[in-house]
Amino acid sequence: MESTRQKKVSRLIQKELSVIFQQNTQEILGNIMVSLTIVRISPDLADANIFLSIFPVDDPEAALKIIKSNTVMIRKKLGESVRNQLRIVPNLQFHLDDSAAYSEEIERLLKK
Repeated sequence: MESTRQKKVSRLIQKELSVIFQQNTQEILGNIMVSLTIVRISPDLADANIFLSIFPVDDPEAALKIIKSNTVMIRKKLGESVRNQLRIVPNLQFHLDDSAAYSEEIERLLKK
C-alpha cells in the first residue's frame, strides 16, 4: 500500500514528465503521442516505474526502446523541474501500458 508521500511524489512526477514528453516528443519520436498512464514509486522514493501508452504507432516496443535510450536526458529535465521539491530524482524505468490494447481485445471477443 502506498503512503501519502509516495502518492504525492507519484503525482508530481507524472505531471512534470507529461510536460517534458509534451515538449520533447517531437524531437525524440516525431509525430507520436505519448501518454503517461501510471507512475509507481518505491517506498524509498529512489525508483519510479512509469507506464506509457504510445499512439499511433505500429510497433510500440520500438518507440519504447527509443524512450529508454533517452532516459538520461529525460531524468535530467525532470531533475531541473523538481529540484526544489524533491531531494532525490528517482531512477526512471519505462514500461508499456497495454491496458488499452487488452480492453480492445476483450471488447472484440465479447462482440463475437
